[in-house]
Amino acid sequence: MYSCPVPASTTTATPTKPSPADRLLTAATELFAAHGIRAVGIDRIIGEAGVARASLYSGFGSKDALVTEYLHQLDLRDRQRWEDAVAGLDSPVGRIFAFFDLAIASAPVRNYRGCQYLNAATEFPGELHGVLSPVSEHRVWLHEQLTALLTTAKIPDAPVLATKIQTIYDGALAGSKFACSEEPIRVGRGMVADLLADAR
Repeated sequence: MYSCPVPASTTTATPTKPSPADRLLTAATELFAAHGIRAVGIDRIIGEAGVARASLYSGFGSKDALVTEYLHQLDLRDRQRWEDAVAGLDSPVGRIFAFFDLAIASAPVRNYRGCQYLNAATEFPGELHGVLSPVSEHRVWLHEQLTALLTTAKIPDAPVLATKIQTIYDGALAGSKFACSEEPIRVGRGMVADLLADAR
């Protein structure tokens, strides 16, 4: 006995609408990056997100908690961007330069806003283990990556050299913000190349 075939469903899944918390985080991320954290008030974030005020408190509890989550997501994003950039790249020195190359590429896209972690630390002095704990975590991660790469490259005094490279990187990003140009980052990259050549 034959049975009639059941026609395939022609309905398509409706895209899931972002939750109020996700919309708040998206709005905060764009506003904080463009204008700074302190300059952006809760009302503006809520207005941009198109959610009720209660959504902020149910989703995050406070603006400070929203700031912490924004920085946490920034840290995760930047780690992943670097991982993607160095995928398949065997040279440990090349992986070090990838930090600078990513910064060179993103500086004009972000309107030469400089380092978002440094910007946040400037706005919240003395709070690197509170609201800004993701900033501390990101900096520890960066230093650990540099140290591991230098060790793999068999370059002596890896932790000390990692600190020097991180300091150059910090200065290059700050210089890019002042100059409204990626050139200071290129200069920093060149300084690191010289530093590595001397260390070898």
